[in-house]
Amino acid sequence: MEFEFKFPDVGEGIHEGTIVEWLVEKGQEIEEGDSIAEVETDKVTTEIPSPETGKVLELKGDKGDIIHVGDTFVILDIGGARQVEEREVGKEDKEQKLEGKEKEVEEETVGVVGEVEASSEMIESSTEGREEKPKEKTRKQKVLATPVARALARDLDIDINTVVGTGPNGRVMKEDIRKVKEKESEPAVEEKIAERSEVNPLVLEDEEGHEELYERIPITRIRKTIAEKMSESKFTIPHTVAMDEINITKLDEFRRKYKDQLKEEGVSLTYLPFIIKASISALKQLPEFNSSLDEVNDELVLKHFYNIGIATDTERGLLVPVIKSADKKSIVELAKDIVEVSTEARDNELDLEDLRGGTFTVTNYGSIGGQFAVPIINYPEAAILGVGRTVEKPIVRDGEIIIAKMLPLSLSYDHRIIDGSSGARFLNILKELLMDPEMLFLKS
Repeated sequence: MEFEFKFPDVGEGIHEGTIVEWLVEKGQEIEEGDSIAEVETDKVTTEIPSPETGKVLELKGDKGDIIHVGDTFVILDIGGARQVEEREVGKEDKEQKLEGKEKEVEEETVGVVGEVEASSEMIESSTEGREEKPKEKTRKQKVLATPVARALARDLDIDINTVVGTGPNGRVMKEDIRKVKEKESEPAVEEKIAERSEVNPLVLEDEEGHEELYERIPITRIRKTIAEKMSESKFTIPHTVAMDEINITKLDEFRRKYKDQLKEEGVSLTYLPFIIKASISALKQLPEFNSSLDEVNDELVLKHFYNIGIATDTERGLLVPVIKSADKKSIVELAKDIVEVSTEARDNELDLEDLRGGTFTVTNYGSIGGQFAVPIINYPEAAILGVGRTVEKPIVRDGEIIIAKMLPLSLSYDHRIIDGSSGARFLNILKELLMDPEMLFLKS
């Protein structure tokens, strides 16, 4: 008996992936749970497991091909006459007719790689003696959209069913309608290229055939996702930034006192775990920084848990693994977790679950030499803290010039829900705690 395994929904709104490498061959016998292929999605590169035991009859696609959720991925011969129970999620709801009410149906998705659903389409090599099942009629589902978006779509003469929603659960927002209208008004791509080429001749190929002067590098799926997320954040959230320098001379002395001892235990004690600990204290005092804005319901969602994202530079692009329940961990535990998640990100060993659930992000661009920057918020979070490179510089204290270790910080936050005064207060809390490590342990 042939079994069509369709490319599964691996969660987080991922709709497609790129086949990096097939891990099985045609004719190979495999067991349930064996990895079939390595696939790069928008966020991670992961191995897709087989939901059945059987023989590989056909591999759909070549290395580098894009495969969409629901497309046939692999055809297996699972043998026998095993009966497959067809899943009919919400069938009773679909059969019921609701009069005078509109019902919005949201599709259920699978969130963890490995918990994939097997296709219910079983193809027998012989159908002799069997009655052909009538095709099941599908009923069109009403698109999720806000009332304002529906009204705007009608006013602009746009079919709302063709609009891709960017809101919660794919809900169509008024911004989505405007983007569709703007695209309809844009000139043709060829015209735009012609216009740009008049100003920048490098847009077109060199007329003299100097092809060696040009190099075209395909954008990876992760890089494309980074670009989309950064654009979404920058054009959705009105960013504002507060900057300050903190004298961490005492903190540096404290860190050096225990650095070598902890290094022997395999712990790399940097400034970052202290900064995260101080940030959590600030988040508890100013909860709006540990929140997100629900634009659909006009609500501020305060989060009473503290999952800290660590922006990590990797060969494949910027990834943000998350340290869960960071408020319940000690400085040493945080130091270990920072090394662990950063290493897994660079070695491409992260799961989707490692990238989910962040409430506040810290980006340490100082590790590669930067001092001040304007970090972009990890949408839909409300703020991000940028950490610069510590430098020694002269400062004035008690009327005297001394040399101190100064830590530059940049705090970007959502100005729709956080005022400038709160940004200054957040940095003041960090300053109080980081200038005196004993105060950090007393108050956090």
